[in-house]
This record gives sequence, structure tokens and C-alpha cells, in this order.
Amino acid sequence: MGVHFADLTTPGGYKCGEVASALQKTIRRGLEREALNWATELDLAGYGNYAWKRLRIIASEDVGPADSMVAVQVRALFENWLEARKGKPKDRQFAAGERLFLLHAVIVLARAPKSRTVDHALMLFYEGERERLEIPDYALDKHTLRGKRMGRGHEHFFTEGAKLVGETIPDPYADEGRQARGGQGRKSV
Repeated sequence: MGVHFADLTTPGGYKCGEVASALQKTIRRGLEREALNWATELDLAGYGNYAWKRLRIIASEDVGPADSMVAVQVRALFENWLEARKGKPKDRQFAAGERLFLLHAVIVLARAPKSRTVDHALMLFYEGERERLEIPDYALDKHTLRGKRMGRGHEHFFTEGAKLVGETIPDPYADEGRQARGGQGRKSV
């Protein structure tokens, strides 16, 4: 049986599993300096890819909708890190260029507002007992077989199926778009 990642040690003599846990917990608490320490400990041990795996998870698990752009930022920084590493030997001594991206991601995550909503939703909808929901009436429109059998057409679709709740940007073309299609609007699901 091989050695498990959690039992491997870093240059500082820490167990990798404990370092990974410390990285996530310090980011959750906004402890930037400590988080930087743990991320670089993993990277110095040759587990930069693993550090990035954790950071990408943290972006959704611990920040999520509190700042939805954080996941995009972390992904972009990861891609920059990958690009900076292309064609370079794995055992090189100096990698400051690529390390900038790792540190940047840790700082972004540590400073970000936090929310566990996505992780809690994951547990509820994948691990919990699933609630039996009925298909809502507004979903039974001209795009479903049951809606077609009920005789629902364009008017039902525009009043119920295409209804937006929480619309934040006014649509200056809505009426003209419907009129241009003879009141039928564009094909939508």
C-alpha cells in the first residue's frame, strides 16, 4: 500500500494533510499571512497543483455568492500559473513569476467576504433526503409536451414562462421584440 498524501511531509516537517487543512481554515478566518505560509509550504514541497486544487474549491465552498467574482479570479490566476510553468523543468530553483499567481490567489481568498451557502446546498441537495417537488405550473408552457397538450402558446409563455423575478437591467427592446415576431417573440426555453 502506497503512502497517502496526508501522511507526506513538507520541507518544514509538517504533514501535508494538516497543512492543507490549515490553509483552508486560515483562509476562512481571513488570516492572510498564515494562509500564505501554508500555501507556500505546499508549493515548496512540490504540491503546487494540490494547493491550487484546494484554492479553487475554497473559492466556491467558503466564498461562493458572497463574492461570485472570486472563483473567476482564482481560475484566471490558476491559468496564469499553468501558463508560466509551461516548458520549464519541474526541479528548477527559482519560480518567482509563477509564484506571484499563487500568492495573489491566496490573498484574494483571505480578504474576500465569506459564505458557506454553496457547501451547505451541496450537503442538502446531494447528501440529504430529497424533497419531492411538483413541476410548477409556470414551467408547463409551449416548450413542454404537457404544456402543449394544455393548449398553452405564446401568450402563456410571455406572461408566465418568460417572467423574470429580480430583473435588475431594464429591457428596452421587450415590446418591440414581441411585435417584430407578430407578438410571438423569439424562440426560448
